[in-house]
Parts: sequence; C-alpha cells; structure tokens
Amino acid sequence: MKKIILSLFTLTLAVSTYGFERDYVKRAMLTKGQEKEVIALAQKCGIKKIEKISTHNMFPSPYRGVRVQGAEQVKGREVSYQVLSISHGEWLQPGAKPGKGQVQLGGFWAGKPYTRKQTILKVDKKEYRTGSTQGMTAEECEAILGLLLKGEYDHEQAVNGKLLNQVDWTKPSRFSKRGDSISIGFLHKGGDGSGFFDLQIKQDGKKLIITQMFQAIP
Repeated sequence: MKKIILSLFTLTLAVSTYGFERDYVKRAMLTKGQEKEVIALAQKCGIKKIEKISTHNMFPSPYRGVRVQGAEQVKGREVSYQVLSISHGEWLQPGAKPGKGQVQLGGFWAGKPYTRKQTILKVDKKEYRTGSTQGMTAEECEAILGLLLKGEYDHEQAVNGKLLNQVDWTKPSRFSKRGDSISIGFLHKGGDGSGFFDLQIKQDGKKLIITQMFQAIP
C-alpha cells in the first residue's frame, strides 16, 4: 500500500513539475534528459514558468531549433508571453558555438527571451489568435475570419482555387488594411514549418473576394 501511495505521489510530482505542452517535429524529438536541460536553461535565462516547449525545422536548411514559451499574460483581447529561442549543437552546422552573452547548459544554449504579443479573435464562441491587426479593429477581423472559416468567399480567376484547400483558416498570422486593400496571412495546413499564405482580399458589401494569393513553401 505504501509503495502504491509513493508511486502516485511521484507521478503527481512529475506532472506538476513538467506539466507543460509539448509540440515536437519528427526530426527533433527531445528526450526526458534533454527536456530537463532545456527547462533549466530557460529558467537561467529568465523564464520561470514554462507553458510550452516546441521544436521546429529551419527550412530550407537541414537544421532544427527549440522554442520555450513562458506563462501568458492576458488583458482583454491582448495576450503577451515570453519566448526563448534555444540552439542545440547537434542540430546545427558542424562547429556551431554559443555567441557572446549566451548561456550554455549541456548541448543547448540561448540568449535573452523576447516578448510576443497576440490578439484574441472570437468567432462562433471559439477563440483564434493573430499576431497583428494593423489598421483594423478586432471586430472587423472577426467578421472576415468568420466568412473564411465558413467558406463564404469567392476568388478571381488568377487565384488557384485548389491551393486554397491548403490554407489553415484556423491559424491567421496577421491582418492589415491600407485604404480598401486588405491583406491576411495564414499558415499552411500540416504545420512543421510547411509554409504560409498571404491573401489579398477585397470586400464587396458582405461578399469577400480573394484577388491575389502568394504561397511561401520551404
């Protein structure tokens, strides 16, 4: 009985200590030992509470990297949190070393974290986040995003409609408006650094028309 209680206690401790979200690409899976090094390094660099650890491909190169996300601060629609970019010697070019002022722990090193800000958009009681809403109100962004999510849009002949099926409408990266010109960024379906789309949109009353589409593929 004591062994069972002790095992449960150990499990609870492990969950509370390492209770963060993991998002690792196939070519950059962290072991438990590596996670401990990343956690300790992030804390040395100023991130005390970790919400997420992720790895990513650095396309078009074969290199890979690590990101640590700190606890979120939410004020109304605005969300901010610290992000620490971490390098791993085995995932970079041969001979890669820490730069001046960077902190190293084991095979990992990093500099100072930066602050990332996002805006919360709400469509049909679901929340979506975007990096910026330049020249637009959150309500304007929500109205457009709602139509795109429902597929209620048209496109000009120059736009390849088949490629629009590859757009991840749930992940808008930015909104911007200058005059009547609206530009919106979206990630590519599948993630793993598989690219993004930049759409140019015009509104004709309540109708959305995609006039141009640029696709960036690693």
